[in-house]
Amino acid sequence: MRKKFLFYVQHLQGVGHVFRASRIVEALVAKGFAVNVAYGGEPIDGFTFPGAKVHYLPPVRAGGEVFNRLEDPAGNAVDDAYKEHRRDLLLALFDETAPDVVITEAFPFGRRQMRFELMPLLERARSNANPPLLVSSIRDILQHNAKPFKDRETVDILKAHFDRVLVHADPKLVRLEDSFPLAAEILDMVLYTGIVSPEPKSVDPAGENFDVVVSVGGGALGHELLTATAGAKGRSCLRDGKWLLITGPKISPEHEAELVTRLDDGITLRTFMPDLSSILARAQLSISRVGYNTVADIYRAGCRAIVVPFFDGIETEQVTRAALLKKRGLAEMVGHDEQTPEAVAAAIDRIMAAPPPDRGAIDLEGAANAAAILGRLVAGERIAGIA
Repeated sequence: MRKKFLFYVQHLQGVGHVFRASRIVEALVAKGFAVNVAYGGEPIDGFTFPGAKVHYLPPVRAGGEVFNRLEDPAGNAVDDAYKEHRRDLLLALFDETAPDVVITEAFPFGRRQMRFELMPLLERARSNANPPLLVSSIRDILQHNAKPFKDRETVDILKAHFDRVLVHADPKLVRLEDSFPLAAEILDMVLYTGIVSPEPKSVDPAGENFDVVVSVGGGALGHELLTATAGAKGRSCLRDGKWLLITGPKISPEHEAELVTRLDDGITLRTFMPDLSSILARAQLSISRVGYNTVADIYRAGCRAIVVPFFDGIETEQVTRAALLKKRGLAEMVGHDEQTPEAVAAAIDRIMAAPPPDRGAIDLEGAANAAAILGRLVAGERIAGIA
């Protein structure tokens, strides 16, 4: 009988982790597992979980002004009745699908706002006559908690309810203890999968070619970087190359109109590129934010890279990842407070004069590795954590 998985995925603001989860789901399906996805965010146009059955919960998102406030798609605060309805649907889905494995994306390290439905799910799973394997799925670098009690609460939930933590990182580059202070208390639960990256694709010589590719994720917070890179072109050693600026779908019309006025004939503007890794594989240089999936695309493509972290005084993930890449010689960095044409042009000249980065030893098979690990665990194999 096929083993069954229930994968809980909730995006509150950014959607990068949804794409990572989708790659893991696809790998699980490829191994013959039956996967049900409990999807709690607003649907993403044209996005699917190939081979899985997706169950859409009434969507919630983070508030526009206050992140911890949950809103419905109309911007109304989510009340207790809305939360109870979601909780009941999630518990009914668990009962209906009878999974052998339950995977929670981010929780309990993140998605704390969703405790109203996730804690009942964990309790239902643990009290089941045939309790499933409970697994937390997390990225390489976690957000720093300004309040230490949150880390303690995370460990307590893990020890009480979870069997394993899958860290989607290559431990040769970064380990859980680098961003989670209490990691030593749960190392026996931790298994590293490697980076969850896109599948390698053959480079189409007839495809579009750009020397420099600039990307800013969704685009809502990318205007400053796009403007700086447009101004850097004529100042850099790649001034005669073909440049592609990908604005992201969430760029405002005002910012897009202003950006158009700054473009020269060698710059192409696009809203979205469905296969960024293939475009990067034909490029000399990537200039981008430092989100998990963007870095995975860069690793897979093999091109030189300049990373410019997003930082709002609270979010630490991208700053930490950018510093790591710079320290390891895997990318050049422009600070979040240095986004000027002059600084970007200087970084371009530095990276193009340096030898190409050696990323050959990085484990990029995180999705396939995660599926293989989960297959071994659900078959009853004991796998030692990495101490």
